[in-house]
Amino acid sequence: MTTIAILKNTIVIDTTTLPEPKLLQLLNVLYDTRSVTRAAEQLGQSQPTISIWLGRLREQLHDPLFVRTPAGMAPTPRADALIGPCREVLESLRRLTTHEPEFNPATAQRRFRICVSDASHITLLPRVLEHLRKAAPGIRLEAARIDGNTERTLESGEADLAVGFVPWLGGGMYQQVLFPQDWVCLSSPKHPRIGPTLDLNRYCAEGHVQITAGTGQKLLEAALTRQAIDRRIILELSGFLGLGAIIGTTDLIATLPRHIGETLAAMHDLEVHGCPVAIDGFSVKQHWHARYHHDSGNRWLRGLMLELFKLQS
Repeated sequence: MTTIAILKNTIVIDTTTLPEPKLLQLLNVLYDTRSVTRAAEQLGQSQPTISIWLGRLREQLHDPLFVRTPAGMAPTPRADALIGPCREVLESLRRLTTHEPEFNPATAQRRFRICVSDASHITLLPRVLEHLRKAAPGIRLEAARIDGNTERTLESGEADLAVGFVPWLGGGMYQQVLFPQDWVCLSSPKHPRIGPTLDLNRYCAEGHVQITAGTGQKLLEAALTRQAIDRRIILELSGFLGLGAIIGTTDLIATLPRHIGETLAAMHDLEVHGCPVAIDGFSVKQHWHARYHHDSGNRWLRGLMLELFKLQS
């Protein structure tokens, strides 16, 4: 027997014994039409079939549900009580079987949260925002840090994407390569001892600015350790804010992933040199949780990131 109860205005349905959807549709249509003939027409069935369905529905719900009167098939009190929950179930089934509408960036009003590195504030976000202001003016973008909570926020939906070098993300995640990264060095164009090229001896002799944050920096430190290269660190920075101005006004150099390096060089008119130290490269990827793989908005955002940054060098 189907059990339908109302607890604190919440409909609770025992779906293990729920009548078939076609029987619930019959209850709904017959309640409105009060006619077996018209119900058969609306449901595209013969009158004998409708009579059989009604018999099954009466048997399952242990009530006549509708009785013949001069005015038509009148619902019993049991039918009156069940019609509301019946329509709730039919609406839930409709939502389950209805495809999610495509995300329309031109009209959407939605906030997206992207976990990014400090460097991405300079390299990725300006380009993303430029696109959004033109193509998706109703979109609000929030930048969050990549940290130990990133996996949890992606799983919970608090964040939509993580973009960067995040090798520790665990199972349940999708990932897609956006572009590869190697390493470059930056110097002032007026540096007194560095010309068009930077060799290893000059690299070791010069003073350096070290960026302490970021997963990529661990690759740099590992490479220096393997090759027994001891840099002369003059300044440590926790991020890239101010780095371009510092390099441009001093004789210090910095070793950076290519994307942030070339971006800062263009902003501050700096020299870009091939790095004389062999450092492992890495790929910048976008990551998202499997729970949101089919979300139309998430799909659109991933497609946008791919369009803007795929195979960028």
